[in-house]
Amino acid sequence: MLTLQFIPYSEISHLSPDKRIQKLLKVVKEEKIVLLEGKLGSDEKSDLIRKTMEEIDDKFKGIEIEELDIDKKDKAFLEKIRTVFINLLMGSRRGLTIVGPASIIKEIKKDPDKIMLFTEDVKRKRKK
Repeated sequence: MLTLQFIPYSEISHLSPDKRIQKLLKVVKEEKIVLLEGKLGSDEKSDLIRKTMEEIDDKFKGIEIEELDIDKKDKAFLEKIRTVFINLLMGSRRGLTIVGPASIIKEIKKDPDKIMLFTEDVKRKRKK
């Protein structure tokens, strides 16, 4: 069975970057796909990849990660100013991040407005 786990950004916002990464990896190692509200910072994303590489073994094959930016490019001027102001206060967190185990996620395709997630048949894979 394929399991998606939504994590609101408020659930990890109070954590240190290292604890955020640990939480995400813990969920992914349970063979769940994480739908994270918001985007990781560039340092957090690179630390997540580094930490994942350190933990790869026979059972854990790594992760797939992709972000979707929800900011529309054709916004009105006042809306752009509002977005810049919010990003200054909160950081550029608007969006959606998908993180999942490489053993389940076959491919993630990203268009400007959507993400398509292709998965392996988990039941068939376990029978092999």
